[in-house]
Amino acid sequence: MALEHAILVALLEQPASGYELARRFDRSIGRFWTATHQQIYRVLKRMEADGWVTAEQVGQEGRPDKRRWSAAPPGRAALAEWLHAPVQPEAVRHELAVKIRGAAFADPAGRAALVAEVERYRADHEAVLARYLAGERRDFPDPADPDARAALQHVVLRGGIAYERMVLAWLDDVLATLRDLDRPTP
Repeated sequence: MALEHAILVALLEQPASGYELARRFDRSIGRFWTATHQQIYRVLKRMEADGWVTAEQVGQEGRPDKRRWSAAPPGRAALAEWLHAPVQPEAVRHELAVKIRGAAFADPAGRAALVAEVERYRADHEAVLARYLAGERRDFPDPADPDARAALQHVVLRGGIAYERMVLAWLDDVLATLRDLDRPTP
């Protein structure tokens, strides 16, 4: 997926300034597609040159005017074409998994260092899960809401929640396995 498609989806959900778009990426779209503010602004300029988005100047009291971006018809057409294209499974590159396999060749001190790393990694995923659950409570208080856009946004978030729970369960298994390796045998 190109960043252009994620931006088009976000702009179709709601027109936004570049700053607002970057904040939405940080808050919600970033659950499944990350981009820096600089990347977003650079791609918006390219999309404008290609006619995929348009911008209107919006005056602000006491501050410089801002540009509010919207998806243009050619952008909607590009998104529609992309939606019809098949999606290939992503190749997974997981450095921590390689380290865990490498622990078979480590001494107890090396495995202890890996336990600390897995615990840190687990804490990061716990924090992500907590953010997702807070976002779910905030953004989807009525799970029976029949709005298609809300339903599809919520199903993506539920996928993120399920993924984080799976990762946490796996990391718990990794920690138990690493600790069992260094227990004295009777």
